[in-house]
Amino acid sequence: MKQLVGIFALSIFTITAGMGVAHAEQVCKVTDPTGTPLNIRDKPNGKIINKLRNDREVYITETIYDNKDRPWVYLEGYYQGEYRQWGWAIREFVSCYNR
Repeated sequence: MKQLVGIFALSIFTITAGMGVAHAEQVCKVTDPTGTPLNIRDKPNGKIINKLRNDREVYITETIYDNKDRPWVYLEGYYQGEYRQWGWAIREFVSCYNR
């Protein structure tokens, strides 16, 4: 019985721990045609805070448009087993597909 309770508790933890990314219906990948890493910014048109290489799997969690009506997406995803919030990138360099 004790073992069954432990397994149940672990199952609940696993389910709730993954809820943060359950909202992402599509999986996307960085696809910058220039072959250079994609600049990740602190806000649309903002300061570069990171770079992601092509084929990095990411999730789009938000989309907004700048004053030139260009779509910017907020990217999150896993890196070395840890879920990270990357930052903003121009939408045209991210390709998505349904799971």
